[in-house]
Amino acid sequence: MDIILKYFSDFTPLQLQQLAALDGLYREWNEKINVISRKDIDSLYEKHVLHSLSIAATTDLPPGTRVLDLGTGGGFPGIPLAIFFPEVQFHLADSIGKKIKVVEGIASALQLTNVTYAHTRAEEIKNRKFDVVVSRAVAPLKDLWRWSKPLLQKSSHRPAGAAGGLICLKGGDLAQEISESGCRPALVDIYKLFPEEYFKEKYIVVVKN
Repeated sequence: MDIILKYFSDFTPLQLQQLAALDGLYREWNEKINVISRKDIDSLYEKHVLHSLSIAATTDLPPGTRVLDLGTGGGFPGIPLAIFFPEVQFHLADSIGKKIKVVEGIASALQLTNVTYAHTRAEEIKNRKFDVVVSRAVAPLKDLWRWSKPLLQKSSHRPAGAAGGLICLKGGDLAQEISESGCRPALVDIYKLFPEEYFKEKYIVVVKN
């Protein structure tokens, strides 16, 4: 938890309480359904929560923004972002049902009223549009963009000042992946935001629509 407070300070008492609860909740759920590797659970706040919040450090999500977390796994980046942005609507989707069970349990325990979730694939989401799609290392950029594009709202329908497009967290040498995607994303070096060893060669990849 200290590592979060090293980089962010403007939390309400409720947000601090919710963030502090994540450790116990993920340990408890991880015993039943393994969503975080055993070695990573001890670094939950750095490798999962702070990593997720790198999006909050670089992206303005005004109240009323609708965000889809595609392939949320155990709830990253969606749950930390939902705590950070209580007036933004988050829909967390994953094709693996037991992972959504974890998300449901944690969102319920934290009383996150701005979170919905679904056991579904991106291609199966119909009649819904989002301002932003977020994702963490789920698939190659070309696939993420192909799945996201039909789900993204036109700029004229977004809340004033809301970013629009795909924001994903990725690591390593992305040159080939970007080239194959046909996109021209902006890259943010997370190590420059949070100069911790873990964030070397980790990036926020932004494709605007």
